[in-house]
Amino acid sequence: MKCPFCGNEDTRVIDSRPADDGSSIRRRRQCDKCDKRFTTYEKIETIPMVIIKKDNVREPYDRSKIEGGIMRSCHKRSVSIEQITNMVDEIESVIFSYESKEVPSSVIGELIMEKLQKIDQVAYVRFASVYREFQDVDTFMSELQKIIKKHES
Repeated sequence: MKCPFCGNEDTRVIDSRPADDGSSIRRRRQCDKCDKRFTTYEKIETIPMVIIKKDNVREPYDRSKIEGGIMRSCHKRSVSIEQITNMVDEIESVIFSYESKEVPSSVIGELIMEKLQKIDQVAYVRFASVYREFQDVDTFMSELQKIIKKHES
């Protein structure tokens, strides 16, 4: 591993432990030449995931798109960043567990709605209104009625 300070290629690992996410290794290293310390993260290389959009266009998986959609839905709601991060982690865990490396965006959208409905119903309705492309008030109201019925049960 090359030292980011002096460029020396002789560095040694002084500490290794699992990173907070559990899916990578955090390593503290020290340069043999300048004695400065730095941290590296080692992660398993995976085959890239491809998302199939509604119009059948394929694009590389981008975690930030899921985060962005959830963040917009949760704007001014009492949903913490930690809850959002956990939600995205759970969704990623599900889609990366599929045997196929091509996942329709509709599957991701449904997973997001399922998670949002459990955390914040207003955020759920916001996301659903964009995702399901509600065309009129009647469609919007029927979705709200479903939530009300579930809430009363």
